[in-house]
Amino acid sequence: MTNRIRGASAALLSLVCLVSLTSAFNLPNRSPDLSLALDSHPAAAGLTLADRVAYQRAIEEVYWRHRIWPKERPDPKPSLDAVMSQAQLEKKVADYLRQSQALEAYWQQKPIAPEQLQAEMERMASHTKQPEVLHELFEALGNDPFVIAECLARPALDERLVTNSYAHEQRLQSKLTRRAEVDLRMPKLLIARNASYTVPKISGGPNGCTDDTWTPTTTANAPSARFYHTAVWTGSEMIVWGGEDGVGVFLNTGGRYNPATDTWAATSTSNVPSGRESHTAVWTGSEMIIWGGFNGSFFNTGGRYNPSTDTWTATSTTNAPTPRENPTAVWTGSEMIVWGGWSGSTVLNTGGRYNPGTNSWTASTTSNAPAARFLHTAVWTGSEMIVWGGWDTGNTYFNTGGRYSPATNSWTATSMTNVPAARSSHTAVWTGSEMIVWGGADSSNFFNTGGGYNPSTNSWTGTSTTNVPSARANHTAVWTSNEMIVWAGFDQSFNDTNTGGRYDPGTNSWTATTITNAPSSRESHTAVWTGSEMTVWGGYAGIPNLFNTGGRYCAQSQTPMPQSGFSRKTHGAAGTFDVPLPLTGNVGIECRSGGATNDYQMIINFATAVTVGSASVTSGTGSVSSFTVSGPQVTVNLTGVTNVQRITVTLFNVNDGTHMGNVPVSMGVLVGDVNGNALVNASDVSLTKSQVGVPVSSSNFREDVNANGVINSVDVALVKARVGTALPP
Repeated sequence: MTNRIRGASAALLSLVCLVSLTSAFNLPNRSPDLSLALDSHPAAAGLTLADRVAYQRAIEEVYWRHRIWPKERPDPKPSLDAVMSQAQLEKKVADYLRQSQALEAYWQQKPIAPEQLQAEMERMASHTKQPEVLHELFEALGNDPFVIAECLARPALDERLVTNSYAHEQRLQSKLTRRAEVDLRMPKLLIARNASYTVPKISGGPNGCTDDTWTPTTTANAPSARFYHTAVWTGSEMIVWGGEDGVGVFLNTGGRYNPATDTWAATSTSNVPSGRESHTAVWTGSEMIIWGGFNGSFFNTGGRYNPSTDTWTATSTTNAPTPRENPTAVWTGSEMIVWGGWSGSTVLNTGGRYNPGTNSWTASTTSNAPAARFLHTAVWTGSEMIVWGGWDTGNTYFNTGGRYSPATNSWTATSMTNVPAARSSHTAVWTGSEMIVWGGADSSNFFNTGGGYNPSTNSWTGTSTTNVPSARANHTAVWTSNEMIVWAGFDQSFNDTNTGGRYDPGTNSWTATTITNAPSSRESHTAVWTGSEMTVWGGYAGIPNLFNTGGRYCAQSQTPMPQSGFSRKTHGAAGTFDVPLPLTGNVGIECRSGGATNDYQMIINFATAVTVGSASVTSGTGSVSSFTVSGPQVTVNLTGVTNVQRITVTLFNVNDGTHMGNVPVSMGVLVGDVNGNALVNASDVSLTKSQVGVPVSSSNFREDVNANGVINSVDVALVKARVGTALPP
């Protein structure tokens, strides 16, 4: 099945990439002084280059806070400063200013008008599918409409306009490259007309979406159409990369999709791995690692992509597994484990563990390993990799599997009792306690059956076939925290579909996904779970029907979903400031002291007015002294909250008029962790010292550790006294 599209003909879908232009805009080893250009901008009085860089850092801090730091990782999540240098922040600012200059200098466009920036802000606010993240971005920029327009809307609009202009002016490529290298070394900010901006109202709805609905992903700046690519979710962006275009062109391009702003940004092609398809990708917490694949040759090379810096680093080939396509890969918290695949002449039961910290490979044992195969699946349980199913390219399909322990470098076979039928091109998800496999095909059958495998008991339980989606292969599956969602794929007649289903293992029941506004039928696409939505993208429905479109499927639980959460404190006369508490992924960290009685206040916002039966601390040390409800906002007052802990407050019997349920919200408490990296160290001391005597504001309130409205030696002493403390996992 892997080869069923190879050799087919199709019309060439050709897009000239922006490599030469981008390289001209991103001149290495240059630190141009933009101050004169900025100071000449009448609308930007007071918005210096240093201001822009500071605001860029605030934006990156929001995204970094939402980046998923896999719970399996033994090390604490580092601070933003550890993964993004000041020079890299300055380069990001310089890049979007260069793009603004290019629009006028090379495409004779007028400077971006205030009306365009206002429209871009409105577009972000109305199209966002992560309103809580967009709220945080606006707040990080002080809810100042001019700053939001210049530092959030302008970069997104610049990139879209430059890409569109370049696509229509490909004949200027060589001329532009030569001139840009000379003329764009000193980027200027195009002068906008003076204007009064307004902060737009951000779209409502729980997490920005309504249950069982589809919303298309934007195609503006989207990567070119492709299939057999990969996708990962970082906590704030979906990164897609690689794949094939249908006529034998293997791609080394990709894109980062941000649902908070509904925008795409291209991934760098500097030092990028060779174009390929049928490779693997994992997310480590700070990087996407891709490996293996095929482009006429088979690969044992790969690359690590850092979305914060938009840079690639090659993976070592020393002791790497042999070249292959269609291996599987999982991330353990410290290593990527790849296994199985097809070398072009044989199927494989070999693999390896890649450590990005040391850029080194260690072979996995073949003793007791499952039989060689490809088109199988793999999941990570927290301590083991479970592989199952697959095909040997001949007449053998597998319903066998194995559990690989990297700690002991050993394999244990999975049970054959009540096991699903042998198959390949199926899907598998890990629920936290079991692996659920579903769908797939053998040489003569397509399946709509599956099974749940519990490694603790080494036992299988069949999935229901009542209301089950139709049999299919080459579909996708994601785990939401309580359901498996399967979507699309092709059937025994090689017809593609855009149907799907939600499987609840607790009730062993299926619910169909709506086809209203669903993306067109396809297979060999990708899907990720963002915390509230399944985002699907790319794929094909038989050549020449390739896609660079996608959709966001909203799967809300039947419990009212909060839109945002904050820890709020009043800093004397300086005002009230909030620490965001992300509702998914890593917890927000409250670094301010709770005073003599260790008091804190949580603010939890819903989309509509709610009622709440009660509130209590359900994990951690502390108690609820009182709570109030005002329309969609719930205020919970806490007392006796000890330091160095994760605490969860649960709102019981929350009712929004449609749904009712219990809502937990968690917070990390680590006094003195002013940079929010879950560890108090010398960096926190240095940051606090740097703000002594500086008025408390939205950009430095974390350094006012005792929340009295003044940053002084007392705050420094509070941080110093807690050096060495770390948030527990």
